[in-house]
Amino acid sequence: MKRIALGVQYNGTDWQGYQVQPHGQTVQDKLEGAIEKFACVHIGTTCAGRTDAGVHALGQVVHFDTDLQREPHAWVRGINAFLPESIGVRWAKELHEVVAYGEAEFDPAADFHARFSARSRTYHYLLYNNAVRAPLLAGRAGFMHRPLDVERMREAVRPLIGTHDFSAFRASGCQAKTPVKEMHEIAIERHGDMILFTLRASAFLHHMVRNLVGALIYVGQGREDTEWLGELLAGRDRTVAAPTFMPDGLYLANIDYDPKWGLPQETPRILPAF
Repeated sequence: MKRIALGVQYNGTDWQGYQVQPHGQTVQDKLEGAIEKFACVHIGTTCAGRTDAGVHALGQVVHFDTDLQREPHAWVRGINAFLPESIGVRWAKELHEVVAYGEAEFDPAADFHARFSARSRTYHYLLYNNAVRAPLLAGRAGFMHRPLDVERMREAVRPLIGTHDFSAFRASGCQAKTPVKEMHEIAIERHGDMILFTLRASAFLHHMVRNLVGALIYVGQGREDTEWLGELLAGRDRTVAAPTFMPDGLYLANIDYDPKWGLPQETPRILPAF
């Protein structure tokens, strides 16, 4: 039996998140349905990171195990033939042979796993900052009508870099075993009316990026001082932080793996207005 890795992109506007749900209106539901139609057998999948309703992905990574013999290009074309236009497989890679094992038996040195082999995740948040909303960006970018000071926001993120307890930016229903994550970098760029937030970390808590963006917007508006995010981080109290910001502009951009796996990953910048 072989392990197959897939690179998947999707526009999450029409879907109720990534993970399988009883109503069947999720990205995983549609992806596994397409795999089943192509392979003529049900095949379960595992993803690198689950995304919420309305969240998009440029570089989601998924794996599954099968004894079917198909060329990588056949997996790509065959699965895409049964997917809706808003979901697509970009690449496929056949990896090592696998045997049945539980998570506790997973060997990261010998086995690839879409989630456990990931070294870091990168998210983009795209924000349209203009006095008047742009209908063509609906569902594809967040919106803030008040002016934002990018330099203030850049100063505010400095205490977040490194390994910290991010409980202040964690959703109440988060199921992560620990709130401690390593934040590698946060970049904030302005391109005219568009502001692009790029966050790279070892992993992210539920709603963590949207909660961080919400707090940064408060700082950018001048409602809070630049030291505020550091204070929130130290206080670990979600109830005193900013509200969770809208999902529209959030993109799972990239999953970083050891080059030894030879994944044909892309580094796309397929974002509205870029």
